[in-house]
Amino acid sequence: MTITAVRGKAWIIVAAVVTLTSCTGAAQPAAPPTTGAPPATGAVTSVAALAQASVVKILTAGGNGSGVVYGADGLILTNEHVVRGAQAVQVAFADGQRVPGTIRAVDVVTDLALVQVARTGLPPARFQPQLPAVGELVVVIGSPLGFENSVTAGVVSGLHREIPGSAAETQALVDLIQTDAPISPGSSGGAVFNAAGEVVGISEAYIPPQAGAVSLGFAIPAATAVDVTEQLMSTGRARHAFAGLEPAQLTPQIAAQLRLPRADGVIVAAIADGGPAAAAGLQPGDVVTALDGTAVRTPEEFLGQLRRRDPGDTVTVTFHRAGGQDVRTPLTLTDRPAFSS
Repeated sequence: MTITAVRGKAWIIVAAVVTLTSCTGAAQPAAPPTTGAPPATGAVTSVAALAQASVVKILTAGGNGSGVVYGADGLILTNEHVVRGAQAVQVAFADGQRVPGTIRAVDVVTDLALVQVARTGLPPARFQPQLPAVGELVVVIGSPLGFENSVTAGVVSGLHREIPGSAAETQALVDLIQTDAPISPGSSGGAVFNAAGEVVGISEAYIPPQAGAVSLGFAIPAATAVDVTEQLMSTGRARHAFAGLEPAQLTPQIAAQLRLPRADGVIVAAIADGGPAAAAGLQPGDVVTALDGTAVRTPEEFLGQLRRRDPGDTVTVTFHRAGGQDVRTPLTLTDRPAFSS
């Protein structure tokens, strides 16, 4: 699979080709998302009326994406890839106003970014801290292909999804919510709402029909978005669990070349000097098969498991190496160094 970034802004997986959107933020404090009582109705039209004011269009020299009002003082949440490389952005609101925005902070690991605008009294979106249920009604609002405040509807199709083959290009496409609500280029950074008008996810990627897919869209869980946003607001960076190894896809051909007993798991392509994996005794060429007893069959599954853990956590790594037996060893995760991808 190859991954390309389209400037229409939404990661697209085209017959094994993925395209993403992202955005970043500006530099002023913002109030945390509100958690008021949900509206009584679950109708799509009511959700759209409630939520559209909180969704914005983000324009850069290279294209457009979407964003969500996070703070009443002008803090906008979007995807990092929406604003990647941009020196300046414009933010268009549902009331027709368009104002300049500055990028406050970004997190490439989760593909999230904060943009600050000089406008106050905005209606911040409400974020649901729990994952939605599979089959739950959702509404996606964004600016696909530049059409502002477009509304599509569907259901949650799956949880904890990873995009196969994406780990070689980005760490962002793991632990995602899957939905059949249509997502298109320009939707990235917009919001996936539940029937109560709460954000359950930030639109991230989709697989288009030419890849043989029918309504396969993906979003960053709201809890991840809020956690990263609060860290970016506080310190300018987000903490992520770091194992100190580079996972790569283990193919039958590689397994045969290394004379490995089987081809399941992910091969360790490299080890960070002095990192957690080195301290745990892992070496390049080892094959990791499980974390805490949960099988990892692809690099994306490995990264997805790390996404659900914190720096300082200790995990049990199961691995084997050529000519040896399976080994289980504790590995204490650290905070990802700023230079690590």
